[in-house]
Amino acid sequence: MTEKRPSILGRVLELLVIAVIAAAIALFTRGFVAQPYVIPSGSMIPTIEIGDMVLAEKLTYALAREPQQGDIVVFADPNGVHDQLIKRVVATGGQTVDVRDGKVWVDDKVLDEPYTHGVESLPGTVQLPIKLQQGEIWLMGDNRPESGDSRFFGPQSITTVKGRAFWRHWPLNRFGKLE
Repeated sequence: MTEKRPSILGRVLELLVIAVIAAAIALFTRGFVAQPYVIPSGSMIPTIEIGDMVLAEKLTYALAREPQQGDIVVFADPNGVHDQLIKRVVATGGQTVDVRDGKVWVDDKVLDEPYTHGVESLPGTVQLPIKLQQGEIWLMGDNRPESGDSRFFGPQSITTVKGRAFWRHWPLNRFGKLE
C-alpha cells in the first residue's frame, strides 16, 4: 500500500489556514487580553525607565474591578500628544486629593509612596484640593518633577484606561512584575 503525499497546493492551503488562525489569536489577545507598550518618557522613573517594554492586561478592568489606588495603568493621553500615557492611580472616585507640604494627601491622610523615593510632590495647574467623581481616577507619575499628570490635566475617566501594566519584558535585566 502506498501513502498518498499531500500536494503542494494542499500544503500551501494548510499553512495559510494556520497563519490565519495564528493572526486571529494574536489580534484577539491584543484586543481583549493583553497588549505590549514601549515607554517613551521618564515620568515613571525609576519604576519604569525610558525604552522599557511592558505588558498591560485588559481583563481585570473588563471583568473584575475598576482601577484601584496603586495600580499602574496605560490610558489615553488627554492632550493627544502621545497615543497613551502610563501613570500610577493615586486616588479613585469619591476620594479627595490634595498636594501640600511636598506630599500627596488623599482624604486628609498623607499617602505612603515609597516608589517616589522621597522626592517632593509639588502642585500643578489644577485647583486643589479636588474631590473625584465616581468613575474618575487621579493619575501621577512616580518621577514627580518630570511627570505631566493629573496635577496638570485633571482627573481622568476610567473609560480612558486601556489596561493595567503588570509586567516588564524588556530589558531582560529588569524583567519581572511591576509594582
